[in-house]
Amino acid sequence: MFNLKRTNHKPWDYRKDISGCGLSGLINTNGKRVSGEVITRSIRTQHDRGNGLGGGFAAYGIYPDFKDHYAVHVMCDSKTALNNFESFLKEVTVIDQQERIPTRASTTIRNAPLLMRYFVKPDLEADNPLFDKGMSEDDFMVRMVMKINLDVPGAFVFSSGRNMGAFKGVGYPEDIADFFRLDEYEGYIWTAHNRFPTNTPGWWGGAHPFTILDWSIVHNGEISSYGINKRYLEMFGYHCTLLTDTEVVAYLLDLLIRRHGLPIEIACLALAPPFWNEVDRMEPERKKLCEAIRMVYASALLNGPFAVLFAFNGGLVGLNDRIKLRPLIAAESGETVYMASEESAIREICPDPDKVWMPKAGEPVVVKLNKTE
Repeated sequence: MFNLKRTNHKPWDYRKDISGCGLSGLINTNGKRVSGEVITRSIRTQHDRGNGLGGGFAAYGIYPDFKDHYAVHVMCDSKTALNNFESFLKEVTVIDQQERIPTRASTTIRNAPLLMRYFVKPDLEADNPLFDKGMSEDDFMVRMVMKINLDVPGAFVFSSGRNMGAFKGVGYPEDIADFFRLDEYEGYIWTAHNRFPTNTPGWWGGAHPFTILDWSIVHNGEISSYGINKRYLEMFGYHCTLLTDTEVVAYLLDLLIRRHGLPIEIACLALAPPFWNEVDRMEPERKKLCEAIRMVYASALLNGPFAVLFAFNGGLVGLNDRIKLRPLIAAESGETVYMASEESAIREICPDPDKVWMPKAGEPVVVKLNKTE
């Protein structure tokens, strides 16, 4: 995460801009909803971990009046792209409500695409070109999102889950929050991201979080296994189109947990498995499990430094790479659990937590939701 800039004075001298993506997240395990202003204050403390080329949020429980619908958030770079997108969406879904995503005028957020949201249900009639007999609604929605992002020029679906939504763009996260009026939303899970693009472009679709259905991912680090992960996912109908390595993590989780039925802890074991020399020293039962996961899901393994927060309607999970090359801190206060890149981001919104700890490398922190209001 170092940007080396050559100075004008000494051609052999370099000045380092030290930056790194910032993460923050919280979950109220009893489903109590809190304002987006809270998570905004948290991620604002990590302002210097980004450079204004990406910020974003995911929020859960924000659409209670449409909790049985898929909330499709889309960005389009032209009116033509939006018209083409809408024509296709009307062909394959039933739209019960559509509207512009509310925004505020901003002096810091510029060149925003057209931003719309649609509350839809899949049209599962036989003449639907995306529908196969026996297909679930979730499978249908994944196919639809892949089709739009791959084949509708200038249109990108960046959120598609039930009772949740992603809000992201080019800018610092606190400015993105103000732009999207997140102080007017309430959710029981929030995640936030401040981006310092390393090897990929800073653009609206490439900001975090990345989502599919109600899975959302924010990530600090670099997925150096992106090529293998991408080709593996293509075998199952997923297409990576948003020009950022993190996109593979969202799709891998959907594949492993929803489609293959793996428990969350086992899916995390596939993404960040122990090294072979560690496996050799394990007790027989654990060794057998780890060997099987490493062999069956070798192409799902994530290489490179990473800390990720992934959220879904049932919980929040934090996970580090196998040697913890990126920071991740967790804390607990009553019914709320916090995770962030820095402890200061937690103490900004929870000054006196009951417990603070640093999760171990490769060992997920899994926090499940008890209920919702």
